[in-house]
Amino acid sequence: MKRVNFNRSINFLLLSISLIITGCSNAPKERLGLDQADASKRSANSDYDYQASNALSKHKFKTALTHQGTVWERLLSLYSLPDVKHPRIDRAVSWYLEHPAALAILQQRAEPYLHHILDEVEANNIPGELALLPVVESAFVPNAYSKADASGLWQFVPATGKEFGLQQNDWYDGRRDVYASTKAAAVYLRQLNDNFDGDWLLALASYNCGQGRVKKSIEKNEDLSLATDFWSLDLPEETEDYVPRLLAIAKIFANADEYKIQLQHIPNRPYFEVVDIKSPLDLHKAAQLANTPLHKFLKLNPGFNRASTAPQGPHRLLVPVDQVQTFKDNLAMLPDSERVDLRQYDEKVASNRLAPVNKEVIKVPLQYTVKSGDTLTSIATKNHITPTLLVSSNHLGKAAIRAGMKLLIPGQEKFTYVAITTPTQTQTQAQVQNKSNTNNPKIKSVSSQVYAVKKGDTIQTVAKHFSVAPQELASWNNLTLKAALSLGQKLTIKSVIPQLASTASSMHLINYKVGEGDTLIKIAKKFNVPLADLQKNNASSLVKGLHPGLKLKVLVDSSQSS
Repeated sequence: MKRVNFNRSINFLLLSISLIITGCSNAPKERLGLDQADASKRSANSDYDYQASNALSKHKFKTALTHQGTVWERLLSLYSLPDVKHPRIDRAVSWYLEHPAALAILQQRAEPYLHHILDEVEANNIPGELALLPVVESAFVPNAYSKADASGLWQFVPATGKEFGLQQNDWYDGRRDVYASTKAAAVYLRQLNDNFDGDWLLALASYNCGQGRVKKSIEKNEDLSLATDFWSLDLPEETEDYVPRLLAIAKIFANADEYKIQLQHIPNRPYFEVVDIKSPLDLHKAAQLANTPLHKFLKLNPGFNRASTAPQGPHRLLVPVDQVQTFKDNLAMLPDSERVDLRQYDEKVASNRLAPVNKEVIKVPLQYTVKSGDTLTSIATKNHITPTLLVSSNHLGKAAIRAGMKLLIPGQEKFTYVAITTPTQTQTQAQVQNKSNTNNPKIKSVSSQVYAVKKGDTIQTVAKHFSVAPQELASWNNLTLKAALSLGQKLTIKSVIPQLASTASSMHLINYKVGEGDTLIKIAKKFNVPLADLQKNNASSLVKGLHPGLKLKVLVDSSQSS
């Protein structure tokens, strides 16, 4: 499938650098019939200045001399494309240099991913310059989406994604999976290079507009006895700009000091680690277990379409490397019953976690009627899906939504059923516990997590962060209030959570009306209550998602200072 430009009118000065140009095209089954003799003749009649890849100009490595021990030094050491001088490259260089703020933002976006990308570049023996391909594909936005239905850092279209093993369903889109899509892109680029007898520029061109289109242009030039190198081919305008843009950004990063471009210090070490979580896990919960802000956690794990990982996998998450042990420790202590909200799953998945169920189910696809003031983002948030999935499921493209329009909400159904269930041991225990709680409303359950001490932490600051008393924190860890904490020290944090509306005078119920822009996380933070409690106490109200006007029950402990 031929790809089209995602946004030709990019406004870098407004810091909206959506350089999401394209998605990958389908690869033909047959291998291109170009032999080495043809490859050596490609540039014979070309008018561009070409130097063989084994004669790289020394200027390519200037940046490495001043950025030792960084990802930039490693990147430049892997450069191996021919050093080409061409007006198209010069124009692209000038364009980037006119927008230094954009280059700074690109570096910030690239930081979490570059080390992993370079691992795959080395593993597949492809030029280091190609590690920067996401600059022109997606501007390093992992959930980027184009009107050609391409998605992710590497902008795979659905068919090509599936061809290279990237699953796509209502729960998960492997094209946006940073880990999986990077591996797939490296393999795909290597394959394209093999198909074009080692010519990386032709491989890049075919990544953009398709192998068939490039092959057709080569054959046309051969019939006219013209050169068949990239610069001599008649290709789509987008493709003719695409390759020079990559070469330009590679040149700029290689000569950052000369161009007076500030390179951010990005150490040459992994940013994340892949953690096997064994079974589904709520993403909000996962971020909490990793002591990582949700927005940062989702940048590493943008492949999931809903609020938890997919029922059928992949059962892995990317976790910031400095939080991996904390995440593993906290996950090990998390009860299975608290990993996910089973209402997100269909009855087949839910029944795997309960006793056998006999039910009669009637399902109707859930539709949402657009209201005045709605946006794609607000509708997606209400229904716990991504705007990208909402757009693709309704084939909206660039079409604006309007009041009264009906939108399909993927992965959700309205359903009714009658079930006869034999209680499991866990359910029986829960019933016993509930009965006990009824007799003694002051009973509380205690859950724990492990926190790794960071630079500057004290007993007081950690206690404040987790909304517990410093005296309690010290007691849980056999410390004094004035004890000095060491970097990396593990602290046990116990959360004491009321299991029902306590009769204690400190507990009171607030009926909160959801406002525009509210999220469960914001509401939980506002009232200083655990997110899990807020979800549990309002399970029936939240079946159709969060929306303005919805009334939530918030159980607040007035003894806690706000």
